[in-house]
Amino acid sequence: MSKITTLEEAMNLIKDGMTIMVGGFMACGTPEKFMDALVEKGVKDLTIIANDAGWPDRGVGKLVVSKQVKKVIASHVGLNPEVGVQMNSGEIECELVPQGTLAERVRAGGNGLGGILTPTGVGTIVEEGKQKIEVDGKVYLLEKPLRADIALVGASIADKKGNLYFNKATRNFNPLIATAADTVIVGAEKVVEIGEIDATDVMTPALFVDYIVEV
Repeated sequence: MSKITTLEEAMNLIKDGMTIMVGGFMACGTPEKFMDALVEKGVKDLTIIANDAGWPDRGVGKLVVSKQVKKVIASHVGLNPEVGVQMNSGEIECELVPQGTLAERVRAGGNGLGGILTPTGVGTIVEEGKQKIEVDGKVYLLEKPLRADIALVGASIADKKGNLYFNKATRNFNPLIATAADTVIVGAEKVVEIGEIDATDVMTPALFVDYIVEV
């Protein structure tokens, strides 16, 4: 079955209340056409898991500005002042996670782990409500895995089978989130025939990819 689909058909898979992982780092590597389509679609009450909250006019920030997000889980939200405004008004919940911990929680979700142990946050408010585990005399926090209903991945090149290549910094969180969602939708800048991406350049294997949209 072909994985190539249209933007409209792909976005129709996203429903109110879903948890969505989005690739990108300060919107670099984020599939922007997907963000625009979701704003137009008006899907709401989303939980967004991403490295950051983007900018007001870039990346997942567009969804925040249009008030389609009920919760954001990210390592940094300072580039998008709308997050602070909506947090103070009680319109949005924000879970800030140290970047390394965020990446490891997604990795744990993708690998079927029960969580990770990290010393980051021990002795701070970050440890509130979390299980502490002592290993060889050192205390760690148990950070639970993160998974999503859908991952929106931004790729530079995809072949028709779904093997992906990411150019330079756009790689960031994209390969990671592709492992941790029930459905993975790729927005590719270019779609090529199977075999045109050299095997050594494949950064996400096709088995993780469900749908491809050339954007």
